[in-house]
Amino acid sequence: MQTTKTLGEFIIERQSQYPGSSGALTLLFSSIRLAAKVVHREINKAGLVDITGAAGEENIQGEQQQKLDVFANDRFKTALAARGVACGIASEEEDNYVTFDEGHNKDAQYVVLMDPLDGSSNIDVNVSVGTIFSIYKRVSPTGEAVTEADFLQPGKDQVAAGYVIYGSSTMLVYTTGNGVNGFTYDPSLGVFYLSHPNMQMPQDGRIYSVNEGNYIHFPAGVKKYIKYCQEEDLASHRPYTSRYIGSLVSDFHRNLIKGGIYLYPTSSSYPNGKLRLLYECNPIALIAEQAGGSASAGPNQRILDIKPTELHQRVPFFVGSKNMVAKVEEFLG
Repeated sequence: MQTTKTLGEFIIERQSQYPGSSGALTLLFSSIRLAAKVVHREINKAGLVDITGAAGEENIQGEQQQKLDVFANDRFKTALAARGVACGIASEEEDNYVTFDEGHNKDAQYVVLMDPLDGSSNIDVNVSVGTIFSIYKRVSPTGEAVTEADFLQPGKDQVAAGYVIYGSSTMLVYTTGNGVNGFTYDPSLGVFYLSHPNMQMPQDGRIYSVNEGNYIHFPAGVKKYIKYCQEEDLASHRPYTSRYIGSLVSDFHRNLIKGGIYLYPTSSSYPNGKLRLLYECNPIALIAEQAGGSASAGPNQRILDIKPTELHQRVPFFVGSKNMVAKVEEFLG
């Protein structure tokens, strides 16, 4: 890796391309970068300190919170509040949105939505996890407290989105609507360096990622698509390879680089889908589209066009290489 450009340098360089930019978005990314470093440090000593396992509480979705869920949520919330450039956040780990109304925060233009630690149950077995974030401009009047409407915006209105993957190396991948770029963390220097410029998802892939243990509960169209992936057809390079980690960030990151599709459909257990539209699907969908991929909730249901109706809304999710998403939509149709 050529360590020639840092994340900070890259963001400032891009900022100069937008006349009238106030630098607030740059400060937001600085907050996210700082919190990611702290979470990276804790994850990397997870086997040595009492940070793994359940926290003993459930989040609003009725899911058991892990200690690192709580830790990551607190660190990102604190970092975002400290710079005075976010007027509020919504998190998968919070029952309601959180208002930042002290100092300059009330006059801030941006709200941040996040899944602080995606796939946190994997920590105990040393499997990759991630952070997902999404940034919007507020729609409520500046100087007043944020409202729910600031957070219930369709994904196509995102100003920026990204994720941090804590794996064999820690990477931050993000988009501001002008392509996707990836930065690898050098822990010896405490710096993220540009390592994956202008990331592009292959139009086709040979990997499908789905929890096949739930196969019996899937809709008929999804079952047919999985069988299609497993059938031998040399002309179309099938059968495909099944790869499922159980962490959305990890599965998506692999498919972004190599080509593939990630599926989390409706099921009898989750009739509306399991993944959260605001904290997981919208930011990942924006990254996918900016990299040349696609993201859908079903036939003619572009993820980024869905108007949210509640903070913890769930949707079915199909994301990945454009031609593979189009194919699964055919089966669903």
